[in-house]
Amino acid sequence: MNIATLTVLKFDTPGGAQHTLEVIQNLSRMQLITLQDSAVVSWPVGKKKPKTEQSKVTGLGAMSGAFWGILFGLLFTVPIFGLVAGTALGALAGSLVDVGINDDFIKSVRTQVTEGTSALFLLTSDAVEDKVKEALKDIDFEIIATNLSKEEEDKLREMFAEEEEEVAPVT
Repeated sequence: MNIATLTVLKFDTPGGAQHTLEVIQNLSRMQLITLQDSAVVSWPVGKKKPKTEQSKVTGLGAMSGAFWGILFGLLFTVPIFGLVAGTALGALAGSLVDVGINDDFIKSVRTQVTEGTSALFLLTSDAVEDKVKEALKDIDFEIIATNLSKEEEDKLREMFAEEEEEVAPVT
């Protein structure tokens, strides 16, 4: 398996991300890309904040809900939470820099994903680039990408694996 890439695709409609996720999932079933994890953010017109939904991906590549929650918190809710929560999330953001998600990435996504748009967050690897490009050629989107090195990916998984173990449900 190649190194995973975290990619954000931004769409000018609230439904664009969900539609494109279906295309990517189909490519994954055809083994033209490895979809390790994904999440959709849609921001319908007239709503104060976006709706977020993590995919139900399991296995080695899947990120924890904590990862997506923290990332979306940084992207869409820090100004609302105020100084205390903002400071706590800011400290967590500092650790995300170590895994390839920096302030420029956060600011870029925050300014581009606005009311009336949507975004698709993908953690992928092993893409057959020409086939993926062909499948997406008629879909209108902008790309914001953060490439994670193997060390960054491992560090990110380690950081959130510890958190998942602490909050594991008692059976």
